[in-house]
Amino acid sequence: MSVVVTAVLRPRAGEKEAVTAVLAEIIPQVHREDGCLLYALHEADDGSLVFVEKWETAEDLAAHGAGPVIADLNARIGDLLQEPAAVTVVRPLSFGDYRGTV
Repeated sequence: MSVVVTAVLRPRAGEKEAVTAVLAEIIPQVHREDGCLLYALHEADDGSLVFVEKWETAEDLAAHGAGPVIADLNARIGDLLQEPAAVTVVRPLSFGDYRGTV
């Protein structure tokens, strides 16, 4: 069963452009990772950056989280964020399903 994740990043004041520049570099690398079905960045009204991710398996997600791309990302933007990213793994409820590509 696929795994859906949200990851919310809250850049420090004045650092959003620097954070998004790094994210623009790493997103194509993540798209090439095994099991990546969706890795899409969004901007919320409060200025936070929100990833919506979909992975083929929990093992693919675990490999992504422990892999070199995320290690590099964390090293490059950790000091630019107000707090560590808030990562939430979600499961669809029995009465909901996906339409389209999400």
